[in-house]
Amino acid sequence: MLTPGAGAGRDHPTLVAIDDALGPEGITVARIDFPYRLAGRRAPDRAPVLIAAVVDAANALADKLDVTTDQLALGGRSMGGRMCSMAVAAGLEAAALVLISYPLHPPSRPEKLRTEHFGGITVPSLFVSGTRDSFATPDELEAATQGIPGPVTHVWLEGGDHGLRRKDDTVASVVYDWLTGGVSSAENK
Repeated sequence: MLTPGAGAGRDHPTLVAIDDALGPEGITVARIDFPYRLAGRRAPDRAPVLIAAVVDAANALADKLDVTTDQLALGGRSMGGRMCSMAVAAGLEAAALVLISYPLHPPSRPEKLRTEHFGGITVPSLFVSGTRDSFATPDELEAATQGIPGPVTHVWLEGGDHGLRRKDDTVASVVYDWLTGGVSSAENK
């Protein structure tokens, strides 16, 4: 299940590219929109509303597939991935997290870390980020994710910023490889 960043919807090119990469392999992908987006608003709801939307969507997808949520990989871009990680840390069972351009802190505000929930993440987690992301440098993100008890894989896209522009196919390939067992820890692309 994939969720978008704050300024995008379910049809964000990166999410579509991941869907396109996984779909032909028989892997069901659900791309969701958050409630504020469905209501036509631009400003995101507060975290509790967004987390509840992740939980509801994960449960609905699991019901549709006749599985439990612990058989689903959850994640998304930026805010969407963060909300999935917070839902999992709060108790939503999942098989894995896929976190693209994780917003570790606001740009130019490294003291405002968004990591208070990291200690509750026990599932395997993939972080795909650009080496020039203003929301988290490689050193900052690698240091912060040491607080995650579950296995963590980092993949760094050289020269990529937070938007990872023109890297959708690469991101999709990395996610595909990781979900199907082909990416090792700390790999660089």
